Amino acid sequence: MLDRPPELGWMRLFVEVARLGSFSAAAALLGLTQPAVSYQIRRLEQQFGVSLLRRQHRGVELTAEGERLLDIAAKAVGDIDALARSFRLEAQRPVVRLRTDYAFSALWLIPRMDGFRLLHPETDIQIVATQRLAVGFRDEADVAVVFGTRAEFGAVGTLLLPERVVPVCTRGFLDRNGPFDDPGQLAGARLIHLDAPLPSPWFDWRTYFGEFSVLRGARADRGDISFNTYSLVVQAALSEQGVALGWMGLVDTLLSAGMLLEAGPSLEARDRGYWLVPPRSPNVHSERLSTWLSDEAGKVG
Repeated sequence: MLDRPPELGWMRLFVEVARLGSFSAAAALLGLTQPAVSYQIRRLEQQFGVSLLRRQHRGVELTAEGERLLDIAAKAVGDIDALARSFRLEAQRPVVRLRTDYAFSALWLIPRMDGFRLLHPETDIQIVATQRLAVGFRDEADVAVVFGTRAEFGAVGTLLLPERVVPVCTRGFLDRNGPFDDPGQLAGARLIHLDAPLPSPWFDWRTYFGEFSVLRGARADRGDISFNTYSLVVQAALSEQGVALGWMGLVDTLLSAGMLLEAGPSLEARDRGYWLVPPRSPNVHSERLSTWLSDEAGKVG
Protein backbone atom coordinates (compact mmCIF):
# COMPACT_ATOMS: atom_id res chain seq x y z
CA MET A 1 0.00 0.00 0.00
CA LEU A 2 2.87 2.38 0.81
CA ASP A 3 4.33 1.83 -2.68
CA ARG A 4 1.10 2.81 -4.45
CA PRO A 5 1.84 5.76 -6.76
CA PRO A 6 -0.14 8.94 -6.04
CA GLU A 7 -3.03 9.94 -8.27
CA LEU A 8 -2.24 12.79 -10.65
CA GLY A 9 -5.60 14.53 -10.93
CA TRP A 10 -4.59 16.86 -8.08
CA MET A 11 -1.77 18.60 -9.94
CA ARG A 12 -3.63 21.59 -11.36
CA LEU A 13 -5.63 22.02 -8.18
CA PHE A 14 -2.51 22.00 -6.00
CA VAL A 15 -0.67 24.41 -8.33
CA GLU A 16 -3.57 26.89 -8.27
CA VAL A 17 -3.94 26.71 -4.48
CA ALA A 18 -0.21 27.37 -4.11
CA ARG A 19 -0.24 30.16 -6.71
CA LEU A 20 -3.30 31.93 -5.26
CA GLY A 21 -2.63 31.09 -1.60
CA SER A 22 -6.28 30.31 -1.03
CA PHE A 23 -8.63 27.35 -1.20
CA SER A 24 -11.54 29.65 -2.01
CA ALA A 25 -9.76 31.48 -4.86
CA ALA A 26 -8.58 28.19 -6.41
CA ALA A 27 -12.09 26.74 -6.09
CA ALA A 28 -13.61 29.76 -7.84
CA LEU A 29 -11.05 29.57 -10.65
CA LEU A 30 -11.57 25.86 -11.24
CA GLY A 31 -15.35 25.86 -10.80
CA LEU A 32 -15.28 23.80 -7.60
CA THR A 33 -16.48 24.33 -4.05
CA GLN A 34 -14.08 25.34 -1.29
CA PRO A 35 -14.81 22.15 0.75
CA ALA A 36 -14.08 20.00 -2.31
CA VAL A 37 -10.69 21.67 -2.79
CA SER A 38 -9.83 21.34 0.89
CA TYR A 39 -10.78 17.66 0.82
CA GLN A 40 -8.61 16.95 -2.23
CA ILE A 41 -5.59 18.62 -0.65
CA ARG A 42 -6.05 16.54 2.54
CA ARG A 43 -6.18 13.37 0.42
CA LEU A 44 -3.03 14.46 -1.39
CA GLU A 45 -1.21 15.01 1.90
CA GLN A 46 -2.33 11.54 3.05
CA GLN A 47 -0.95 9.99 -0.14
CA PHE A 48 2.41 11.73 0.29
CA GLY A 49 2.50 11.29 4.05
CA VAL A 50 3.58 14.90 4.68
CA SER A 51 1.98 18.29 5.20
CA LEU A 52 2.12 20.36 2.05
CA LEU A 53 0.28 23.47 3.21
CA ARG A 54 0.04 25.43 6.44
CA ARG A 55 -3.51 26.61 7.08
CA GLN A 56 -3.58 30.20 8.25
CA HIS A 57 -6.31 32.65 9.21
CA ARG A 58 -6.16 34.23 5.77
CA GLY A 59 -5.30 31.55 3.22
CA VAL A 60 -2.49 29.00 3.12
CA GLU A 61 1.24 28.86 2.55
CA LEU A 62 3.51 26.09 1.39
CA THR A 63 5.62 23.95 3.66
CA ALA A 64 9.14 23.01 2.59
CA GLU A 65 7.76 19.75 1.21
CA GLY A 66 5.03 21.69 -0.59
CA GLU A 67 7.66 23.92 -2.20
CA ARG A 68 9.50 20.89 -3.52
CA LEU A 69 6.30 19.39 -4.91
CA LEU A 70 5.27 22.71 -6.48
CA ASP A 71 8.54 22.91 -8.46
CA ILE A 72 7.68 19.64 -10.19
CA ALA A 73 3.90 20.04 -10.44
CA ALA A 74 4.00 23.60 -11.80
CA LYS A 75 6.43 22.59 -14.55
CA ALA A 76 4.34 19.53 -15.46
CA VAL A 77 1.12 21.55 -15.60
CA GLY A 78 2.81 24.29 -17.63
CA ASP A 79 4.28 21.79 -20.09
CA ILE A 80 0.92 20.04 -20.53
CA ASP A 81 -0.85 23.37 -21.08
CA ALA A 82 1.73 24.39 -23.68
CA LEU A 83 1.36 21.06 -25.46
CA ALA A 84 -2.43 21.41 -25.46
CA ARG A 85 -2.11 24.89 -27.00
CA SER A 86 0.20 23.57 -29.71
CA PHE A 87 -2.25 20.74 -30.48
CA ARG A 88 -5.07 23.24 -30.84
CA LEU A 89 -2.98 25.51 -33.07
CA GLU A 90 -1.99 22.57 -35.27
CA ALA A 91 -5.63 21.54 -35.56
CA GLN A 92 -6.50 25.09 -36.61
CA ARG A 93 -3.76 25.31 -39.30
CA PRO A 94 -5.26 25.33 -42.78
CA VAL A 95 -4.52 22.20 -44.79
CA VAL A 96 -4.85 22.26 -48.58
CA ARG A 97 -5.41 18.87 -50.20
CA LEU A 98 -3.65 18.45 -53.55
CA ARG A 99 -4.53 15.42 -55.65
CA THR A 100 -2.22 14.41 -58.48
CA ASP A 101 -0.31 11.43 -59.85
CA TYR A 102 2.91 9.85 -58.62
CA ALA A 103 5.11 11.32 -61.34
CA PHE A 104 4.07 14.93 -60.84
CA SER A 105 4.24 14.72 -57.05
CA ALA A 106 7.62 12.95 -56.90
CA LEU A 107 9.49 14.66 -59.75
CA TRP A 108 7.96 18.14 -59.96
CA LEU A 109 6.14 19.06 -56.76
CA ILE A 110 8.24 17.71 -53.89
CA PRO A 111 11.55 19.31 -55.06
CA ARG A 112 9.75 22.68 -55.06
CA MET A 113 7.73 22.35 -51.84
CA ASP A 114 10.08 24.51 -49.75
CA GLY A 115 9.23 27.46 -51.96
CA PHE A 116 5.56 27.26 -51.01
CA ARG A 117 6.40 26.86 -47.32
CA LEU A 118 8.54 29.99 -47.40
CA LEU A 119 5.72 32.00 -48.98
CA HIS A 120 2.92 30.54 -46.86
CA PRO A 121 4.36 29.07 -43.64
CA GLU A 122 0.92 29.10 -42.05
CA THR A 123 -0.51 26.61 -44.57
CA ASP A 124 0.14 22.87 -44.87
CA ILE A 125 -0.18 20.86 -48.09
CA GLN A 126 -1.53 17.32 -47.98
CA ILE A 127 -0.42 15.52 -51.14
CA VAL A 128 -2.71 12.68 -52.21
CA ALA A 129 -0.98 10.87 -55.06
CA THR A 130 -2.43 8.00 -57.09
CA GLN A 131 -1.51 6.26 -60.32
CA ARG A 132 -4.73 7.43 -62.01
CA LEU A 133 -7.24 9.98 -60.72
CA ALA A 134 -10.69 8.48 -60.39
CA VAL A 135 -13.92 10.06 -61.57
CA GLY A 136 -15.10 12.59 -59.00
CA PHE A 137 -11.58 13.61 -57.94
CA ARG A 138 -12.65 17.27 -57.70
CA ASP A 139 -14.95 16.39 -54.82
CA GLU A 140 -11.99 15.02 -52.86
CA ALA A 141 -9.47 17.79 -53.43
CA ASP A 142 -8.89 21.49 -52.84
CA VAL A 143 -6.63 21.59 -55.90
CA ALA A 144 -5.87 18.91 -58.48
CA VAL A 145 -3.13 18.55 -61.08
CA VAL A 146 -4.14 15.96 -63.63
CA PHE A 147 -2.76 14.76 -66.95
CA GLY A 148 -5.07 14.91 -69.94
CA THR A 149 -6.28 16.79 -72.99
CA ARG A 150 -7.97 20.13 -73.54
CA ALA A 151 -11.16 18.27 -74.44
CA GLU A 152 -11.11 16.61 -71.01
CA PHE A 153 -10.08 19.51 -68.76
CA GLY A 154 -10.00 22.71 -70.79
CA ALA A 155 -13.45 23.78 -69.61
CA VAL A 156 -12.56 23.58 -65.91
CA GLY A 157 -8.77 23.83 -65.73
CA THR A 158 -5.68 25.69 -66.87
CA LEU A 159 -2.87 24.03 -68.79
CA LEU A 160 0.03 24.00 -66.36
CA LEU A 161 2.68 21.99 -68.24
CA PRO A 162 2.12 21.25 -71.94
CA GLU A 163 3.31 17.79 -72.87
CA ARG A 164 6.79 18.00 -74.33
CA VAL A 165 8.99 14.93 -74.41
CA VAL A 166 12.60 14.31 -75.35
CA PRO A 167 14.59 11.04 -75.32
CA VAL A 168 16.95 10.98 -72.31
CA CYS A 169 19.74 8.77 -71.06
CA THR A 170 22.96 9.07 -69.08
CA ARG A 171 26.30 10.08 -70.50
CA GLY A 172 27.61 6.58 -69.79
CA PHE A 173 24.82 4.86 -71.73
CA LEU A 174 25.22 7.31 -74.61
CA ASP A 175 28.98 6.74 -74.80
CA ARG A 176 28.57 2.96 -74.82
CA ASN A 177 25.58 2.70 -77.16
CA GLY A 178 25.41 5.92 -79.17
CA PRO A 179 25.59 8.14 -80.93
CA PHE A 180 21.87 8.79 -81.46
CA ASP A 181 22.02 11.48 -84.08
CA ASP A 182 18.51 10.82 -85.36
CA PRO A 183 15.38 8.86 -84.32
CA GLY A 184 16.34 6.05 -86.66
CA GLN A 185 19.43 5.29 -84.58
CA LEU A 186 17.34 5.44 -81.40
CA ALA A 187 15.11 2.70 -82.81
CA GLY A 188 17.93 0.22 -82.35
CA ALA A 189 18.68 1.16 -78.74
CA ARG A 190 17.39 -0.45 -75.57
CA LEU A 191 14.29 1.55 -74.64
CA ILE A 192 12.52 2.08 -71.34
CA HIS A 193 8.72 2.12 -71.57
CA LEU A 194 5.93 3.42 -69.37
CA ASP A 195 3.02 0.97 -69.43
CA ALA A 196 -0.20 2.58 -70.63
CA PRO A 197 -3.55 1.50 -72.07
CA LEU A 198 -3.83 1.50 -75.84
CA PRO A 199 -4.07 3.95 -77.41
CA SER A 200 -1.63 5.63 -75.06
CA PRO A 201 -2.97 8.86 -73.47
CA TRP A 202 0.51 10.39 -73.77
CA PHE A 203 3.53 10.09 -76.04
CA ASP A 204 5.04 6.62 -75.95
CA TRP A 205 7.83 5.19 -78.04
CA ARG A 206 5.42 3.92 -80.70
CA THR A 207 3.88 7.36 -81.26
CA TYR A 208 7.27 9.05 -80.92
CA PHE A 209 8.76 6.99 -83.75
CA GLY A 210 5.53 7.38 -85.72
CA GLU A 211 5.95 11.16 -85.71
CA PHE A 212 9.33 10.70 -87.41
CA SER A 213 8.16 7.88 -89.73
CA VAL A 214 10.61 5.46 -88.13
CA LEU A 215 9.90 1.73 -87.96
CA ARG A 216 11.64 -0.49 -85.42
CA GLY A 217 12.77 -3.88 -86.64
CA ALA A 218 10.86 -6.96 -85.58
CA ARG A 219 13.59 -7.90 -83.10
CA ALA A 220 14.60 -4.39 -82.06
CA ASP A 221 12.49 -4.40 -78.90
CA ARG A 222 14.33 -7.36 -77.38
CA GLY A 223 15.93 -6.15 -74.19
CA ASP A 224 13.47 -3.28 -73.71
CA ILE A 225 12.09 -2.85 -70.18
CA SER A 226 8.76 -1.50 -68.96
CA PHE A 227 7.44 -0.01 -65.72
CA ASN A 228 3.98 0.95 -64.54
CA THR A 229 5.06 4.21 -62.83
CA TYR A 230 7.04 7.04 -64.37
CA SER A 231 9.30 7.46 -61.34
CA LEU A 232 10.65 3.95 -62.01
CA VAL A 233 11.16 4.81 -65.68
CA VAL A 234 13.31 7.78 -64.66
CA GLN A 235 15.19 5.72 -62.09
CA ALA A 236 15.97 3.09 -64.72
CA ALA A 237 17.31 5.77 -67.06
CA LEU A 238 19.48 7.16 -64.26
CA SER A 239 20.77 3.62 -63.67
CA GLU A 240 21.92 3.45 -67.31
CA GLN A 241 19.39 0.77 -68.24
CA GLY A 242 18.35 2.43 -71.51
CA VAL A 243 16.76 5.47 -73.15
CA ALA A 244 13.51 6.87 -71.75
CA LEU A 245 11.09 9.51 -72.92
CA GLY A 246 11.62 12.45 -70.59
CA TRP A 247 8.71 14.74 -69.87
CA MET A 248 9.94 18.32 -69.62
CA GLY A 249 8.92 19.76 -66.31
CA LEU A 250 9.47 16.38 -64.70
CA VAL A 251 13.08 15.73 -65.77
CA ASP A 252 14.29 19.29 -66.41
CA THR A 253 16.19 19.47 -63.11
CA LEU A 254 17.96 16.18 -63.96
CA LEU A 255 18.92 17.58 -67.34
CA SER A 256 20.16 20.83 -65.82
CA ALA A 257 22.29 18.87 -63.35
CA GLY A 258 23.79 16.75 -66.14
CA MET A 259 22.43 13.53 -64.63
CA LEU A 260 20.51 12.91 -67.84
CA LEU A 261 21.23 14.09 -71.39
CA GLU A 262 18.93 14.75 -74.33
CA ALA A 263 19.37 11.91 -76.81
CA GLY A 264 17.09 12.95 -79.67
CA PRO A 265 14.64 15.56 -80.94
CA SER A 266 11.72 16.67 -78.81
CA LEU A 267 8.00 16.40 -79.50
CA GLU A 268 5.26 18.61 -78.14
CA ALA A 269 1.48 18.31 -77.80
CA ARG A 270 0.20 21.81 -77.07
CA ASP A 271 -3.32 20.72 -76.11
CA ARG A 272 -2.20 17.93 -73.79
CA GLY A 273 -0.31 17.86 -70.52
CA TYR A 274 -0.80 18.58 -66.84
CA TRP A 275 -3.86 20.67 -66.02
CA LEU A 276 -4.44 22.70 -62.88
CA VAL A 277 -8.02 22.05 -61.80
CA PRO A 278 -9.44 24.21 -58.99
CA PRO A 279 -12.00 22.98 -56.45
CA ARG A 280 -15.71 23.43 -57.00
CA SER A 281 -15.74 25.81 -54.01
CA PRO A 282 -12.44 27.75 -53.95
CA ASN A 283 -11.12 29.36 -50.78
CA VAL A 284 -8.21 31.66 -50.03
CA HIS A 285 -5.86 28.74 -49.29
CA SER A 286 -6.65 26.78 -52.47
CA GLU A 287 -6.25 29.98 -54.48
CA ARG A 288 -2.82 30.61 -52.93
CA LEU A 289 -1.68 27.11 -53.84
CA SER A 290 -3.10 27.44 -57.37
CA THR A 291 -1.31 30.75 -57.87
CA TRP A 292 1.97 29.31 -56.61
CA LEU A 293 1.67 26.24 -58.89
CA SER A 294 1.04 28.48 -61.90
CA ASP A 295 3.98 30.74 -61.04
CA GLU A 296 6.33 27.77 -60.59
CA ALA A 297 5.21 26.14 -63.84
CA GLY A 298 5.87 29.43 -65.61
CA LYS A 299 9.52 29.18 -64.64
CA VAL A 300 10.00 25.94 -66.57
CA GLY A 301 11.89 26.61 -69.76
